Amino acid sequence: MPTHSLFPTRIHAATLPRGRFAELNPRLQRECLQLEQDDIAGQRWSRRNYPGGFTSYASAHQMHRVSPIFAKLARWIDREVARFADELQFDLGERLLEMTDCWVNVMPRGVSHTLHLHPLSVISGTYYVRVPKGAPGLKFEDPRLDRYMGAPPRRVDADIRNRNWVVLPAAPGGLLLFESWLRHEVVANTTQSDRISISFNYGWS
Repeated sequence: MPTHSLFPTRIHAATLPRGRFAELNPRLQRECLQLEQDDIAGQRWSRRNYPGGFTSYASAHQMHRVSPIFAKLARWIDREVARFADELQFDLGERLLEMTDCWVNVMPRGVSHTLHLHPLSVISGTYYVRVPKGAPGLKFEDPRLDRYMGAPPRRVDADIRNRNWVVLPAAPGGLLLFESWLRHEVVANTTQSDRISISFNYGWS
């Protein structure tokens, strides 16, 4: 009998085409940094919940609906989400996967984003606007980890499919999509420059 590989956890990666990257990313970066300065409610929430950094998660969280440049990015992400949904073989029927939330994250030196998931969403993801050299990627947790019980540790050279934690690197213009139940985190930024990303959720409506 063969060894079967069942219940895979899929993560979809894509890169914005170079021409569009050159057009969008400088404008996205300007808007992200401007929002960091202007969003008083976001600053207040970040002081309590995102110490040292800034996120518009609880304030300006529908940027694709208020900013033309974010909307332009969202149209490209829409196409990648459709491809990912096809890879996952979702039966969507007459309903659509639509972006429900889109927010900004600015991580200066020393700021981390602790382990979390995105409840009540279907697909979530991150687009990278600015990633200094050496800045952390996105760390994913094996969703079965709390069921391992007496399992021995994995070898240090274990194949990526068998690891308990996997870090996928971040790069400007890069996109990562994953199912929203998958727990993930970003460890502390150890560089001197801000790491800037745009996160989002898709719902089934």
